[in-house]
Amino acid sequence: MDDFLSNLSSAMATFTFFYSTATFVFIYAMFRDHFPQHLQDDIQKYGRKLVNFAYPYSQITFDEFTGEYMRRSEAFTAIENYLSDKSVVSAKRLKADAVKDGQSLVLSMDYHEEVADEFNGIKVWWSSNRTTPRSFQFSVYPAVDEKRYYKLTFHNRHKQIITESYLASVMNEGKAIEQNNRLRKLYTNNPSKDWNGFNPKWSYVAFEHPASFDTLAMDANKKQEIINDINKFKMGRDYYQSIGKAWKRGYLLYGPPGTGKSTMIAAMANHLEYDVYDLELTAIKDNTELRRLLIDTSGKSILVIEDIDCSLDLMGERESKKRKIKEDSDMDPISKKVKKEMEETTDGKVTLSGVLNCVDGLWSSCGGERIIIFTTNYIENLDPALIRRGRMDLLIEMPFCCFEAFKVLAKNYLKINSHKLFEQIGELLGKTNMTPADVAENLIPKFEGENVELRLNRLIEALKATKNGGARRPNQKRKRRNSNLTNKKKK
Repeated sequence: MDDFLSNLSSAMATFTFFYSTATFVFIYAMFRDHFPQHLQDDIQKYGRKLVNFAYPYSQITFDEFTGEYMRRSEAFTAIENYLSDKSVVSAKRLKADAVKDGQSLVLSMDYHEEVADEFNGIKVWWSSNRTTPRSFQFSVYPAVDEKRYYKLTFHNRHKQIITESYLASVMNEGKAIEQNNRLRKLYTNNPSKDWNGFNPKWSYVAFEHPASFDTLAMDANKKQEIINDINKFKMGRDYYQSIGKAWKRGYLLYGPPGTGKSTMIAAMANHLEYDVYDLELTAIKDNTELRRLLIDTSGKSILVIEDIDCSLDLMGERESKKRKIKEDSDMDPISKKVKKEMEETTDGKVTLSGVLNCVDGLWSSCGGERIIIFTTNYIENLDPALIRRGRMDLLIEMPFCCFEAFKVLAKNYLKINSHKLFEQIGELLGKTNMTPADVAENLIPKFEGENVELRLNRLIEALKATKNGGARRPNQKRKRRNSNLTNKKKK
């Protein structure tokens, strides 16, 4: 009898619940369909106030996409990283995302799951949520297909601590986790005609270059100076702010082809754990596009313009302006008008002033912790305004291979620190101009089982051939050619 009464009571409770729910749904439907919209808004507004008055908790929502369309919120990403470890411990339902090489997984709580957190004795609750559109509508944009967000719930009496201290702690810890887990990237700019929702301004691949300062063929003292300089820059946020200067530093790498300029950039990026933006100036239409690309780069990055003397005619730009002024002064009014109309229909281009403004002007402050690197084979071809102090803070010459650089290559390629042939090689390197790339090519084994001595002897023969062939530095050839022209003019 007792069991019968218990089951009957349970059944009545269930029936009452479903009846009440159905009644509420029916009343809400009638309210929505038959009450004027302004009356509905007023009732809902005051109803929320009544609930909030009795409800002792506050909530903060963090949407995935905010501000500019299709730009992911930094706060959402930081919270996602922060909750990753806590989700593994507390959440019952998890979702996994691949990172880095595709073999590592990051676990986070699944949608509509909740985990608790504690800060200075204060308990809070995080929930992961997703809303989907009512009707199916295909779109390539996640922000249109669905809305993802995190919701933080806490007691009203802790609001000041949560908003002033806890959230700052979450952001800092989340960004630190992202820095440790992130996949570093090598970016290149897309042609502006392709910029749209499908194709962004920058495309990227995983940056997996293995270069390091340990394997970089260069004089040890000079290498250490560069390491000290970039370390000081990385830790210099407060210093740059105190002197009123943008947190950026410029390097010019110059020297003959094959001396390791690109390897130096990769070694810097790996040492600092920065992304690399390889900027191709010839794909940019004008200075406006250059600034838009610069805005779209992130901090903790290296902006690289390789072979800048070949990308733009920077050296002759000022001289061409002077010639243009002189030519215009000699023209008749009709010719001036025709020339002006032709210039107005011609597409713009990236100018020296545009590049300088990105390196050292107002636009150089867009994004913090950035290194700007120019490379060139012929430093004498660059406009002095481009490489003065304050724009290019450090000029780094990448010279021909010296004996110290050779010993690094021998350790890399041959796994040896000394050999009886080292003395002869050192003498030949002091008299011959051979790039580290050429030296390395002679140390690479050409067939299976080739021993160390054979490879060192091949390098010796190559050095002798280069010496006897009269290989000279490119600028030496230029000097002789210029001297010949001078002698002809004198005659």
